[in-house]
Amino acid sequence: MEHVTYTPSGVCSKQIDFDVEDGKIRNLAYIGGCNGNLKAIGRLVEGKDVKEIADILRGNQCGARGTSCADQLAKAIDGFLNK
Repeated sequence: MEHVTYTPSGVCSKQIDFDVEDGKIRNLAYIGGCNGNLKAIGRLVEGKDVKEIADILRGNQCGARGTSCADQLAKAIDGFLNK
């Protein structure tokens, strides 16, 4: 299992933490942001394939920000996959 900590930009959340085990996301947690919505994302993605999650969430926007906490998760996963 590998732990990932990512610092998002352009959103309310301050940090994204998750583990990757056998290509699946585990234990997703956001620090800051819209607590209920971000907990829901964590429940929805638990145990799912990291590439599939990134493909689904990439480009999701929050208002005029040009990004969102979900999009930032996709960026965190992309960084993990491209290291």
